[in-house]
Amino acid sequence: MLAQKIVFLCAVRVGFRVPHTSVLRVGVFAALTLLTLPAATRARTSSGALAPPANGAGAYATHHYRNLFAESGHSNRAISKKINAAYAQLFHGDPQTQSVFFHTGRNANGPLAYLTDWANHDVRTEGMSYGMMISVQLNKKKEFNALWNWAKTYMYIADPNHPSYGYFSWSCKTDGTPNEETPAPDGEEYFVMSLYFAAARWGNGAGIYDYKSQADALLTTMRHRAVITGPTKFGPRTVGNEVDEQYKMIRFVPGIPRNDFTDPSYHLPAFYELWSRWGPAPDREFWAEAATASRMFFVATTNPTTGLAPNYANFDGTPHPTRFPKSAIFADDAWRTASNWSVDWSWWQKAPQEQVLSDRIQSFFTSQGIATYGDGFKLDGTQLDATHSTGLVATNAVATLAATNPRAKDFVAALWDAPIPSGQKRYYDGMLYLLSLLHCSGRFRIYTPH
Repeated sequence: MLAQKIVFLCAVRVGFRVPHTSVLRVGVFAALTLLTLPAATRARTSSGALAPPANGAGAYATHHYRNLFAESGHSNRAISKKINAAYAQLFHGDPQTQSVFFHTGRNANGPLAYLTDWANHDVRTEGMSYGMMISVQLNKKKEFNALWNWAKTYMYIADPNHPSYGYFSWSCKTDGTPNEETPAPDGEEYFVMSLYFAAARWGNGAGIYDYKSQADALLTTMRHRAVITGPTKFGPRTVGNEVDEQYKMIRFVPGIPRNDFTDPSYHLPAFYELWSRWGPAPDREFWAEAATASRMFFVATTNPTTGLAPNYANFDGTPHPTRFPKSAIFADDAWRTASNWSVDWSWWQKAPQEQVLSDRIQSFFTSQGIATYGDGFKLDGTQLDATHSTGLVATNAVATLAATNPRAKDFVAALWDAPIPSGQKRYYDGMLYLLSLLHCSGRFRIYTPH
């Protein structure tokens, strides 16, 4: 049986196609279960300590980041102008039609600012953490600190008896009143990574601006937070940790009464590799294993023909339907999944199957019309929504970082030609657009602690 698992994984690594979907899922699920066995995932030194994880052959090891726009003939000056224009509009543009970033005064820790989902009139940890990541990548320390201050002031739950103690309310009104008092782990993930980058780029300050200490504490909470049951403003809740220890994967939510499942777009192996080096020492092996689990999970959860992933999935990769109509299809959340595996390839080059996946999903969208494809599909490729969204255009361009087919340049061109999102949908489309500009220009970088 072990030999069969190894043969299957080798086939996936070199890009052989497993024709039957059930065989694909069973094979990868069997491989994922190997991670639950009590075996070391990294070599140990003569003293018994874990050896440093392998650095791969990507940007972490080489310090070279592909600039897809330059490869397409654009000058560095033109690239900088495009990125700066997007930042200026989305962070400091017209407040009614362009900006999603707003200053809201100050408190004892300094200026406050939030980043809002304009269409839904709320502030989300997703957007706040994206805003912080964009700010640290563009060296905008004032904006970074103002966003973090707002998140810690209004979203962070500091009461040790509260079910969500140590986490952030995933959605608040723009006045800071919570819409829900439970977390969404993608927000915590981006908070942690942006804080580590801030510590490396700017150094640590005091209090909430001791970036590394804040990141360490939150990362520890994400894995080890004990189960707490108690009241919230929205009724009783039971909340635990944000990862599944058996499968070594991020959960969709850490609410205990819910059926346990994941969100493929929450899987960030490129980040987990860094946490396995920089995070709290007792958890480093776990995050190295989580990176491996997510890389295999990407194969399990994507359709073997279209490359599309569902919004929600079980830990074996199968779609997880809920009362939410878009839960088991390729829609808004799932747009990010290809970007995640492609950035992982760009930074680490440890999983050749990610190249296969990028070629596959770009082949599908080419077949749908590069300038006209919709943004919602069944996993078999049946279109459900004809809207051609800039956010999906953006993440499909990032997939080029792992793609090998010459068609990939068409997706980069589509992002270059896309206008900066404005109006009602400027929040999600805008954040994915700006993050993707940074990835495709080679300016979304790893900032390593000194």
